Amino acid sequence: MSRIVAAAPAVPVHRYSQAEITGVLEPLLTHDPGRAAVMRRIHASSGVENRNLVMELDRYSGLDSFHEANDLFISAGTDLAEQATRDALSSAGIRADEVDFVLFTSVTGVAAPSIDAQLATRVGMRSDVKRLPSFGLGCVAGAAGLARVHDYLVGHPHDVAVLVSVELCSLTVQLGDDSMANIVASGLFGDGAAAVVVVGDDFAAERGLDGPDVIDTRSSLYPQTEDVIGWDIGGSGFRIVLSAGVPDVIAKHFAGDVHALLGEHGLSVGDVSTWLAHPGGPKVLEAFATALGLTDAALAPSWRALAATGNQSSAAVLGILADALRTPAPGETGLLFALGPGVTAELVLLRWPEHPAPLEDASGNIAA
Repeated sequence: MSRIVAAAPAVPVHRYSQAEITGVLEPLLTHDPGRAAVMRRIHASSGVENRNLVMELDRYSGLDSFHEANDLFISAGTDLAEQATRDALSSAGIRADEVDFVLFTSVTGVAAPSIDAQLATRVGMRSDVKRLPSFGLGCVAGAAGLARVHDYLVGHPHDVAVLVSVELCSLTVQLGDDSMANIVASGLFGDGAAAVVVVGDDFAAERGLDGPDVIDTRSSLYPQTEDVIGWDIGGSGFRIVLSAGVPDVIAKHFAGDVHALLGEHGLSVGDVSTWLAHPGGPKVLEAFATALGLTDAALAPSWRALAATGNQSSAAVLGILADALRTPAPGETGLLFALGPGVTAELVLLRWPEHPAPLEDASGNIAA
């Protein structure tokens, strides 16, 4: 197993209501009154109330090249990655030079050297830190990254790993494009980052670190769904591919994967008390709940995250995880999950220990 000991989100300082964003973006995407009406309706029904953006809202009209957008992704994205990583390490009580492995993920910009290389230097990680940048997993990468970090730590139980996600989705909105996919994306996605600190079993025991254990993971790649979610990458940058078929994919496949993973551990849906679902949008969350027979309250953390910050792609479910870590849940079982291009699903089974680890005082003694 491995243990999640801290998670921290980071968002840009520019925060706007959904109505403000719609008002500014509408004339930038369309001059057709009918499409404008559709855009207003879709934005209003997205479940999003506020979003943080990497730029001031009035600057998006001048963002007319992929080169400029990607330069901003690198500079602002590195800053957000640093903030999230420092906060997560500080919360865990772990120094940057104790980190052995970094998995970085994003699907909203590209960089070589990758952002994690700059991040490692900024925060003071060792020169021999292992790094693995990932691109292309999309929204599933928060869950998939956590699963792959777990895989690493199973083989390195004395190590410390950090998962870092940066998604600046607003930089991918295509000006002058009133396609349904671009209209939906312009009303759904927000900007943000997150970092999660995960440690091997031996490291957790040596330090007495609390947090949920990763019990198991499951990956699923669904056939003939390549055109449901993704990017069409060209001269104008990242043009989103987003069909209305995502709920259908969930209805057809998702429950079977959940039941299979839980069943391997003698569990059922009723044994899971903490549900950490990627907030992919109202229809996605409703499809998750229907497929699993969940109550409205079960996915409340995901609905709150959707309203507060929008869908931050891979960073979103990690922010929900950060909220869950603030409330001790001894003995409880959790399931974290997301979907992404492919279509692929990733499930991460969590369990909080029955008895929290004893705390050490400043002198290193066990506190009473």
